[in-house]
Amino acid sequence: MKKILIDPITRLEGHGKILIYLDEAGKVKDAFLQVPELRGFEVFCRGRRGEEMPQITERICGVCPEAHHLASAKALDAAFHAAVPRAARLQRELFYNAYIFSDHLLHLVFLGGPDLLLPEDVGKAERNVVGVLRRFPELGRRVIEVRASAQKIVELIGGKAIHPVFALPGGVAKPLSQEAKTTVAGIAEQLVELGKTMVQVFHEEILPRPEFQALLLSEEGWLPTHYMGLVDENLAPNFYEGQVRVVSAQGNELFRLPGEQALKRVAEHWEPWTYVKFPYLVDFGWQGFRAGLDSGIYRVGPLARLNVAEKMATPLAQEEYERLLDFFGEKPVHATFAYHWARLIEMVQAAETVVRLVQEPELVGQEVRGKLGKPGEGVGVVEAARGTLFHHYLLNEQGLVEQANLIVATTHNAPGIGLSVKQMAAALVERGELDEALLNRVEMAFRAYDPCLACATHFLPGGIPVAVEIYDGQGKLVRRIAN
Repeated sequence: MKKILIDPITRLEGHGKILIYLDEAGKVKDAFLQVPELRGFEVFCRGRRGEEMPQITERICGVCPEAHHLASAKALDAAFHAAVPRAARLQRELFYNAYIFSDHLLHLVFLGGPDLLLPEDVGKAERNVVGVLRRFPELGRRVIEVRASAQKIVELIGGKAIHPVFALPGGVAKPLSQEAKTTVAGIAEQLVELGKTMVQVFHEEILPRPEFQALLLSEEGWLPTHYMGLVDENLAPNFYEGQVRVVSAQGNELFRLPGEQALKRVAEHWEPWTYVKFPYLVDFGWQGFRAGLDSGIYRVGPLARLNVAEKMATPLAQEEYERLLDFFGEKPVHATFAYHWARLIEMVQAAETVVRLVQEPELVGQEVRGKLGKPGEGVGVVEAARGTLFHHYLLNEQGLVEQANLIVATTHNAPGIGLSVKQMAAALVERGELDEALLNRVEMAFRAYDPCLACATHFLPGGIPVAVEIYDGQGKLVRRIAN
């Protein structure tokens, strides 16, 4: 059996590798996304004070600490039986939509941007954010400016630019000042305008390209799974709160439940070759690494949220959502590369939501923390940029953490990512494309998910070596392709 190794994979948050196994006939037998890092948060959080958890768990990720911060705070709200005052809830939701906008923009330009904005035949030396900025200098300048403004909202409300400190069990640390509200209002329209610009660029520079449309409609990019996401009472996506809705691969609602009940409908499979667990729907059971109507595998994230929703929550996002549905002509949309388009739509909704929330008079209300009850068990769920995020805590009578379970978005997507990688690799190997192009095409398949594997780890020298190694049936290295 031959083995193809891509180690490490690039332009994502964290580190991992892809292993592709070929049979004696040279066909893809199997493929895996392997995460060789152990973070251990669920273990070393035991014994800590519950109120410390929002600032401990956000250290899981240096790119989306906002998601862990608020998922943790919501879990503590439930564990302490605390009602969050409206002013505090508005603060949290405003902060969170600014984060979603900023994070999606990061992927669309910096991480996934080279896959979207650059021609497929561009050299690997240029296939990065520098190449994007060279080809789109004005857009790049505007993106950097507006993303910095979005991060200013995060800092104003969150108290820090990277790891926020404002959310507490039952609310937030302090009221939002009128001055801060005015500053946010001045930034909000910039987000919407950039959202419009990004939509225009997508329809003028990306979607018309035949190679991108081929990816959207390709057989190797089509993965029929179930989908999970938060929806509001109108069945529109809501990133901060709502019920967890799961639809089947045919689009039928399987369940719509509060977070603590939905979590009981999910179980986790494990494999000895990776530290990432593989969630599945309990009603279907673990059927192995395969998609389909009877599989327990589901996906989360931008495309999943659009598949579980019946509409978007804001007008400009709704217009673009309808364009996506018109393009594919059916729903659910199972095209893995449509994650990029869905991410754009959500970025627009987040921008419009910031504009709406900053106009709320109660945003500057003085009551920002509810009364805490006796500690117990709580589940908090939000939609991280990459998908549904669960925090589940059990506190003892002293308010110390006895048990903690976290299911992050990339964990939900791990089975789907592996299947997408396998499908792409199989198609490329079938065409005999065992060259440097294989590296980028296979990586494009997982990059569509914007996975976050272990954002707090770094490669010391700062370089990212990428190599494919091909072994013969006796395990002898016969070819190595490296950057």
